[in-house]
Amino acid sequence: MRIRILGSGAGGGLPQWNCGCANCRAVRAGSATIRARTQDSIAIEATAGSWVLCNASPDIRQQIESFSELHPKSSRHSPISAIVLTNGDLDHVLGLFSLRESYPLVVYATEAVWRGLVDHNALMRTLHRFEGHVTWRALVPGIETPIAGRNGPPALWITPRAVKGKSPVHLEGVAASTPDQNVGLWMRDAQGASAAYVSAVADLDDVIPHTAGLDALLLDGTFWSSDELSRPGLSSSRAEDMAHLPIGDRGGSLEQSARLAARRRIYTHINNTNPILVDGSPERDAVQAAGWHIAWDGMEIVLPEEPRPSIKRP
Repeated sequence: MRIRILGSGAGGGLPQWNCGCANCRAVRAGSATIRARTQDSIAIEATAGSWVLCNASPDIRQQIESFSELHPKSSRHSPISAIVLTNGDLDHVLGLFSLRESYPLVVYATEAVWRGLVDHNALMRTLHRFEGHVTWRALVPGIETPIAGRNGPPALWITPRAVKGKSPVHLEGVAASTPDQNVGLWMRDAQGASAAYVSAVADLDDVIPHTAGLDALLLDGTFWSSDELSRPGLSSSRAEDMAHLPIGDRGGSLEQSARLAARRRIYTHINNTNPILVDGSPERDAVQAAGWHIAWDGMEIVLPEEPRPSIKRP
């Protein structure tokens, strides 16, 4: 199994278009201690030349163009065999509308996520331009699903697990809030490599019991602290209001590191304000000292590899 981090940032990326925080200013100034990030998405290759996307961020076109293995190999072709959605947040689904140019798509999502897309979104009509333009295949929490895509038999199996989150903002008060609005993805390939991708989670109760034996865990690293946005006056919302467990607070994911039994632990979906983005910051040093890696755009993880999976660095 090969995992490519297409985007490692939270919604808005880094720099965020309307943000003048210290991190965004540093990226715009060309600082060597921090790098730009596009919005959260990963690609998984379980069969050579066939890729499965997990989430389709608003930056998907840029992410595809920056990775030659996702380029078409003929006049109308894509190595992307399927797209799997973890929730219906705009930063995870808007990229679908950048993939509308009369090419068939296979989308895996829970019923709640799919219904949120098709029942309350007139823009979905642009993905119904011909019969079979988009094929939806249901993800059912707790049930392993073969990810077949368009290009032959499955080589990747995904078990979605409901994890504590919230309905997308645009569906609040419109659609019922159900547990399958937000899932983590537990993945395995035919050779036995395994990984979990949990990019948004409010607590770890539904995650910890399923981490033993994992080769890699990609976990929600959105905020360092609960008041990361409210303290400097960037927002009135706290991390918990947005269903993200902070890394560094008491009871946060850093404190619970020892309970997350994966062989590799990687923070992704990192907000532009998070101090772990800065090389040499005390917060970055703390997570690295605890054995965590910090995702970047273009990071690759190859599983399994003894004694540990490899992480390719630029």
